[in-house]
Amino acid sequence: MEKIVNLVSERAGISTEQAQVAVDTIAKFLKDKMPPAMAGQVDNYLKGNGTGDDGGIAGAAGKLGSGMFGKK
Repeated sequence: MEKIVNLVSERAGISTEQAQVAVDTIAKFLKDKMPPAMAGQVDNYLKGNGTGDDGGIAGAAGKLGSGMFGKK
Protein backbone atom coordinates (compact mmCIF):
# COMPACT_ATOMS: atom_id res chain seq x y z
CA MET A 1 0.00 0.00 0.00
CA GLU A 2 2.96 2.28 0.57
CA LYS A 3 3.56 2.48 -3.18
CA ILE A 4 0.05 3.73 -3.97
CA VAL A 5 0.10 6.16 -1.01
CA ASN A 6 3.36 7.64 -2.25
CA LEU A 7 1.98 7.86 -5.79
CA VAL A 8 -1.16 9.70 -4.60
CA SER A 9 0.95 11.99 -2.43
CA GLU A 10 3.25 12.87 -5.31
CA ARG A 11 0.57 13.31 -7.96
CA ALA A 12 -1.81 15.28 -5.74
CA GLY A 13 0.87 17.34 -4.04
CA ILE A 14 -0.31 16.31 -0.57
CA SER A 15 1.40 14.80 2.46
CA THR A 16 1.73 11.05 2.79
CA GLU A 17 -0.59 11.21 5.79
CA GLN A 18 -3.28 12.89 3.68
CA ALA A 19 -2.68 10.43 0.86
CA GLN A 20 -3.07 7.52 3.29
CA VAL A 21 -6.48 8.87 4.34
CA ALA A 22 -7.48 9.23 0.68
CA VAL A 23 -6.38 5.69 -0.22
CA ASP A 24 -8.10 4.22 2.85
CA THR A 25 -11.29 6.11 2.01
CA ILE A 26 -11.31 4.92 -1.60
CA ALA A 27 -10.54 1.33 -0.57
CA LYS A 28 -13.40 1.34 1.93
CA PHE A 29 -15.76 2.80 -0.68
CA LEU A 30 -14.82 0.14 -3.21
CA LYS A 31 -15.12 -2.69 -0.69
CA ASP A 32 -18.55 -1.43 0.42
CA LYS A 33 -19.75 -1.51 -3.21
CA MET A 34 -18.38 -4.97 -4.04
CA PRO A 35 -19.85 -8.32 -3.18
CA PRO A 36 -18.25 -9.55 0.07
CA ALA A 37 -16.50 -12.41 -1.73
CA MET A 38 -14.63 -9.89 -3.91
CA ALA A 39 -13.90 -7.16 -1.36
CA GLY A 40 -10.71 -8.88 -0.21
CA GLN A 41 -9.28 -8.39 -3.69
CA VAL A 42 -9.07 -4.64 -3.06
CA ASP A 43 -6.75 -5.28 -0.11
CA ASN A 44 -4.67 -7.71 -2.18
CA TYR A 45 -4.24 -5.18 -4.99
CA LEU A 46 -3.36 -2.39 -2.59
CA LYS A 47 -0.69 -4.64 -1.10
CA GLY A 48 0.73 -5.18 -4.60
CA ASN A 49 -0.59 -8.72 -4.88
CA GLY A 50 -2.46 -8.12 -8.13
CA THR A 51 -2.26 -10.40 -11.09
CA GLY A 52 0.52 -9.92 -13.58
CA ASP A 53 3.64 -7.79 -13.20
CA ASP A 54 1.85 -4.48 -12.74
CA GLY A 55 2.20 -4.23 -8.94
CA GLY A 56 -1.55 -4.22 -8.39
CA ILE A 57 -3.43 -0.94 -8.19
CA ALA A 58 -0.24 1.03 -7.61
CA GLY A 59 1.18 -0.24 -10.90
CA ALA A 60 -2.04 0.40 -12.77
CA ALA A 61 -2.32 3.92 -11.37
CA GLY A 62 1.23 4.68 -12.43
CA LYS A 63 0.31 3.79 -16.01
CA LEU A 64 -2.51 6.31 -16.30
CA GLY A 65 -1.59 8.42 -19.30
CA SER A 66 -1.97 12.01 -18.15
CA GLY A 67 -2.31 11.15 -14.49
CA MET A 68 -5.23 11.21 -12.15
CA PHE A 69 -4.58 14.80 -11.14
CA GLY A 70 -3.57 16.22 -14.51
CA LYS A 71 0.15 15.78 -13.92
CA LYS A 72 2.55 13.55 -15.83
